[in-house]
Amino acid sequence: MRAYGMYNYLHCNPWSPDSVFYVDQLGRVMNINVTLDTALGKPIEVFRFPSDLSSCDRRLCSSIHFTSQDWVTLSDGTGTLYLIHILRNDQSAAGKWELKFNQELGDPFIVLHSVLYTRSEVQIIDALILSIEKDELDVEGSGFHVSLEWISITCSPNDDKYEILKRRNLHGKSVPHYAAIEPDGNSLTIISYKPFRFIADETNQPEEERMEEEEKKGKEVRELFKMTFALPEGAGRAVLSSGSVEVTLAKREVGNMWAEVIAGDTQGEFVADPAQSAAIAERLMHLTSEDLNPNPDCEKPPCNAQELEECDMSLEDSTTLCRFDGNTTKATHVVNLGGNQFLFSLEAAPELMPCFSLRHDVDALMWQPVSSQGDNLWDHAATFNALGYVQASKQDKKFFTCAPNFSYAALCECVRRIFIYRQPTPVSTVLYNRKEGRHVGQVAKQQVASLESSDPILGFQASNERLFVLTTKKLFVIRVNTAG
Repeated sequence: MRAYGMYNYLHCNPWSPDSVFYVDQLGRVMNINVTLDTALGKPIEVFRFPSDLSSCDRRLCSSIHFTSQDWVTLSDGTGTLYLIHILRNDQSAAGKWELKFNQELGDPFIVLHSVLYTRSEVQIIDALILSIEKDELDVEGSGFHVSLEWISITCSPNDDKYEILKRRNLHGKSVPHYAAIEPDGNSLTIISYKPFRFIADETNQPEEERMEEEEKKGKEVRELFKMTFALPEGAGRAVLSSGSVEVTLAKREVGNMWAEVIAGDTQGEFVADPAQSAAIAERLMHLTSEDLNPNPDCEKPPCNAQELEECDMSLEDSTTLCRFDGNTTKATHVVNLGGNQFLFSLEAAPELMPCFSLRHDVDALMWQPVSSQGDNLWDHAATFNALGYVQASKQDKKFFTCAPNFSYAALCECVRRIFIYRQPTPVSTVLYNRKEGRHVGQVAKQQVASLESSDPILGFQASNERLFVLTTKKLFVIRVNTAG
């Protein structure tokens, strides 16, 4: 339900924010542009899926992601991936869409993200797709897992050569809140309630485990395990001065700790090697402290749990942000987001990764991921005061977003109502807070728009000046800001 039931059917071109797209029931990609203020032009067909989609019993919603200014990645919802090259002309604002590549990949999927980059003078498109697959090994859980596939495709528009360069798979047990590829194609960032791990293609074994095993096999020196047996009184004393026999074994699996030598036999005493004990203590040192509560910020606690209301509670308090290296397929950074609830994401700047919003106490903070050159994974982009608390009371909210310039945030319910939250702006008149006796220089306004329709809302997008709302029958445009 989370993967497909709450899908946003309206898509915005971040290089042309007042141009929106959707796929209709006939499999046509339709484009609508703003012509004047809140006036919309007629829907224009820019592409049509070549196959009959209605014949697929397991068909999902069609999905679109604008890879670059000239490339679009599509899924028809039946398991086929499409790459579209946009040729710019004066006849259409959307340009001419030309199909350059399509391939059946297997199970139906949706496109989450895509990027275009150049490596060794070769253009490559990376696409990230999501599907839900049956998990025969999961007998106690749901019986399914979430599959993320990271696909790299080489592009040569001049000679029309396109081929899949690499396919990498990750499995997890929850639908990610956020998943995006870095602009240079070197890494992948995922925010999820439950962790993801890479799966090797040949054996369906986690990639990191396979690499570790290969590394172990290449070692000539095995880890040794020594056993010392005390001899009975008088036995062997003629040849053994120590009165004991020492047996040395080479472990087949390097690094494993043996709780017992013979399974089920608890006789004897384990004596750790001093060097090994020191190494373990050093690895755990960052988790310990000599003080009971080091560096407490007692005067300004981030949040008092006793003051939270029921709508503030989140079941996903263990959400983590994980960055994976695309070459080693290993996690380079893992950040526990704790009680900072994930709210939404959007592409504020098309040349960067999508930014995301987390709740911090009562506020909603916007974070912009950056290409990691160290421990700095993201930059603070904006703050919406008290929005974290306000949105928690909207139990019927369906979509949540904000303007690319962060001038306002907006959320919509499943039917009819739109809530708009503006950033604080200076007031032209003198205004005082009577309770606190202080001058108020800025005021943040909140507005509610009600659509003249009771049809379900299927899509929701925001530009700096307008909100676009797609229902089952109409597309609405709401003017929020004037162009400046």
